[in-house]
Amino acid sequence: METTTLTTLKPLLAKNRSWALQKTQRNPRYFERYLHQQKPHSLWIGCSDSRVPAEVLTGADPGELFVHRNIANMVLTDDDNFMSVLQYALEYLEVKRIVLCGHYGCGGVQAAVALPDSPLAQENSPLSRRIAALRMALTDGLAAFHAAGETDTARHNRLVEANVLAQFANLAVSAPVLQAWRGGKELDLFGCVYDLQSGHLTELIQQSAEETSS
Repeated sequence: METTTLTTLKPLLAKNRSWALQKTQRNPRYFERYLHQQKPHSLWIGCSDSRVPAEVLTGADPGELFVHRNIANMVLTDDDNFMSVLQYALEYLEVKRIVLCGHYGCGGVQAAVALPDSPLAQENSPLSRRIAALRMALTDGLAAFHAAGETDTARHNRLVEANVLAQFANLAVSAPVLQAWRGGKELDLFGCVYDLQSGHLTELIQQSAEETSS
């Protein structure tokens, strides 16, 4: 068992050592900055898709982003995993920005579209419940999914954007966010979408405490 694990991890360990060496060659004290505390400026809520790594696509260094990722970047207030991250980011790390990021080509959104005809529809599993919740969040978008004159790619992209807006709406009325705003804390929310083809982020929506109170 140990031999198999070490063999499997060898490429990752080699890349890790190379990365660490490059960082310390450029700045011998690079890792010392992060030893005793973290002070990220933003909470990133993104999709678990391996092609959408928050730190890579934003060029962030360690310590800049506090990250939560799940299938289809969902904001579920009955999910203790998600809610504990949100609470910790706002109450203890005191981040001043939350970025909720979806991406075109999202497999979760595609699974939600296909759910009625999928084997998942016959399951009662964590994955099937997650996709069912996602499909429910996309009810309005699905109603207009087969708009005339659109390609499949355009329809799916529009649904990805609809998901960002739906999850953003859940985030904006979540208890930790409302508590932060009512307490006078500086906090801005951003909803973005990432284009796998271009590598670009696009902002879809933004909200601040001032807009909430107005």
